[in-house]
Amino acid sequence: MLFLLSVICILIVPFYVIYKPPTYLVRYLQWRWPDVLWRISTSSKVIALTIDDGPSEYTKEISQILKSNGATATFFIIGSQVAGQEKTLQDLIRNGNELGNHAMHDEPSRSLSDATLVDQIQSVEGMLYEAYNTIDAEPPPKYFRPGSGFFSGRMRKMLGKLGYRLVLGSIYPHDPQIPFWRINASHILSMLQPGGIIVCHDRRSWTPPMLRKVLPEIRRQGYRIVTVTELLREATKSGA
Repeated sequence: MLFLLSVICILIVPFYVIYKPPTYLVRYLQWRWPDVLWRISTSSKVIALTIDDGPSEYTKEISQILKSNGATATFFIIGSQVAGQEKTLQDLIRNGNELGNHAMHDEPSRSLSDATLVDQIQSVEGMLYEAYNTIDAEPPPKYFRPGSGFFSGRMRKMLGKLGYRLVLGSIYPHDPQIPFWRINASHILSMLQPGGIIVCHDRRSWTPPMLRKVLPEIRRQGYRIVTVTELLREATKSGA
């Protein structure tokens, strides 16, 4: 029986740590790779919301949900999905959100050659600047989130040369793999901490109902829901 329990622990614990990383692990990751943004240290009840894989047929609905809940987010944009959705990007900016770079295609960025990844990042960068320039808005600092969330030392060095901050997060419901909005909402609410960064995804029908559930509850708990740039401003105030 003891052997069986040991085997179960060996199999289950790693998956649980990936699904719900403890605070000390996230703090270690931030210490180990300080140029990668996972969270900030603050006692203020502020949390950043990031939404990957847009724009899509759900982006406008998501934007309205954010607006009705007094929330803003950083949308990490996939370049191959922008054509025909240029106005959607402009409307996101008008509503106080900001745009980040998620490369050109939905694929693991770490598997791409440097030349290919640089080309993709610069192509998407042009699309994002076009959205800001069209409405005469000031672009935020340059943020990049790698496809599939994995990075390398080589990628970090390259992004630094391009002037990008690599942004990951600390609260991730694994919503691309788990299509149940109630489970994803419960996961986010159970992981809330000041200075956290939520990672969720556009292009899924279960994302809007999830946001309708979590945003009012996050606000009810006294949190402000902001962009990555706003979160980093909070870090400056806190001296983090």
